[in-house]
Parts: sequence; structure tokens; C-alpha cells
Amino acid sequence: MTGQYPDHPRVAVGGVVFKHGCVLLVRRGKPPAMGEWAIPGGGVELGESLREAVEREIREETGIRVRAGEFCHLFEDIRKDRHGRVEFHYVIVDFLAEHVSGEPEPKSDALAASWITAEELPGLTVNRNTRILLKKLHFLD
Repeated sequence: MTGQYPDHPRVAVGGVVFKHGCVLLVRRGKPPAMGEWAIPGGGVELGESLREAVEREIREETGIRVRAGEFCHLFEDIRKDRHGRVEFHYVIVDFLAEHVSGEPEPKSDALAASWITAEELPGLTVNRNTRILLKKLHFLD
């Protein structure tokens, strides 16, 4: 499923996983946030619950198994091309998730996957929405 030039908004999820003072982030390998570091996540499949989607997406992008927990953030990401057409439109529901097993390894559409400290974030190109979320959760000042 491609999200580019959709005929309706797409529902997506993200999972915020903390471990030993670090947050799990991936470097996106596809638009709309290609090259940016963000929490792992992606589109919800038909018949899949939001929490199931979080668990699947994190496993597919990083190899890590998690247990999806509570809802923590909701936002929309609408991006238009240079002609003003909607190129991407996502409604994204973020959840806290508990690390169950595994270490990050980039898979599927992730260029990199890693546990990142708050001190490392200023040196990375972090997605704007991820920064907002991490501030909301008091991971960043």
C-alpha cells in the first residue's frame, strides 16, 4: 500500500519504546520522512487493531518484539507537492509500548534502528512530530 497521492487519509500508528533511558528510533527509508529519525510505525492493515499494528510495525522495522500499551499522542501529517496536490495524508495514533525482546536491527523500510539517548538527539535529523511527542513525554526538554 502506497500512501502517496491518496484518495483519502490513511490511518497509521507509531510505537514509543523506552529502555534504560533510551528511546527506540528508526531512520526512515521512504517518503514522506525519508532520512529522518522517528519512532517506528506505519500503516494499519485491514482487520488489524491499532495495538496489533504497533506490534507488527515495530517488529517489521526493527526486529524488536513489543507489547503495545496506552495511547499517548494523536496527530495528522498532510504534505502537499509543489503544485498544491495532497501527496501524503496520514492520521497517526501513537502508543507507548513495552520492550519484550530483541535488539534493534534495521529491516523493511528502515535505513537504521537504534536506542537513542536524549543527549544524542541534537546531532540527528529528527522528525518534527517525533520531537513534539518526545517533549510531550518529557524525554526532551
